[in-house]
Amino acid sequence: MSELFDRIRRSKVYDLAQPYFVGMPHYPTHPPFLFGLTKKHGDLVAEGGVSSAADSIALGSHVGTHIDALCHFSCGGKLYGGMEAALVQSNAGGIREHSVDTIAPILRRGVLLDVAGQLNMDALPTDFAITPEHLKAAARAEIQSGDVVLLRTGWARYWNDAARYITGGSGAVPSGPGPELEGARWLSKHGVFAAGSDTVAFEKVPVASMPVHVHLLVESGIHIIEALNLEELARDHIYEFVFVAAPLKIRGGTGSPIRPLALC
Repeated sequence: MSELFDRIRRSKVYDLAQPYFVGMPHYPTHPPFLFGLTKKHGDLVAEGGVSSAADSIALGSHVGTHIDALCHFSCGGKLYGGMEAALVQSNAGGIREHSVDTIAPILRRGVLLDVAGQLNMDALPTDFAITPEHLKAAARAEIQSGDVVLLRTGWARYWNDAARYITGGSGAVPSGPGPELEGARWLSKHGVFAAGSDTVAFEKVPVASMPVHVHLLVESGIHIIEALNLEELARDHIYEFVFVAAPLKIRGGTGSPIRPLALC
C-alpha cells in the first residue's frame, strides 16, 4: 500500500474537465447550466458575526464535461443488447437498463490521440472528418482492450466562446470535427471501454442520424465522453496515463457530469 501511495504522490495530475458557468456552451437539445446564490453572506448572521452562503444549480446531464450512459441512444426502438426501450423507460423513473448509475467508477489506462497536433494544427477545421488513418497516425501508444481513448481536435480552446464552440461560429446548427462511422469502427475494433473528445458531440456534426453514437453506444456498448479539456496533456506530450473519473449515481439517468483526471 505504501508503494502505491508513493507512486501517486510522485504522479502529475491533469484536470481534463471544463469549468461550469452561466452562458457556457451546451448542445441546443439539452438545457443550459443555471446558477445563482440562494443565500448571500449577511442575509442571516449568527452569534459572533458568523454568516454562510449557499447556491443552487440546474443543468442537463449532458452539459459540460460528461459521460454518456449506454441508454442515451437507441436504434429501431432497441437499446444496447436488444432491450426494448419502451419497456424500461418512464418520465419519472428514467431508463432502468444501462443507466448512468450502473457505470462503476472508472480507473483505467488512458490514451491520447492528438489528431490536431499530428497534423500541426492548433485546432481542426469545423468540417474535418477524422478517419482511421488519422487515428493510426496519432497513436503514440498501443491501444489495448478496455482503454479510455481520447481524441484531441483542439476545440477546447473555444470553450469560452459558446457560439464558436457549438457551431464553429456560423449559423445555429451544431457543427464541428470528429470521427465518422469508419473512425468509430476503428475504435470499437480495439475494444475500448470509452471514447472521448474535446468537442460537444464527439462525432463530426451536423449529421441527423448520429451514426457514431449509434455504433458506439447501441451496437458496441462503448461509452462516449464529451467536452474534455485535453490541451495540457497535448502540451506536455502525455499520450499514456491513468484515467480516473466517476459519474454521479443518477438512478435511471442517460448521462452524468464527470470530473476526469489523468495521472502520469
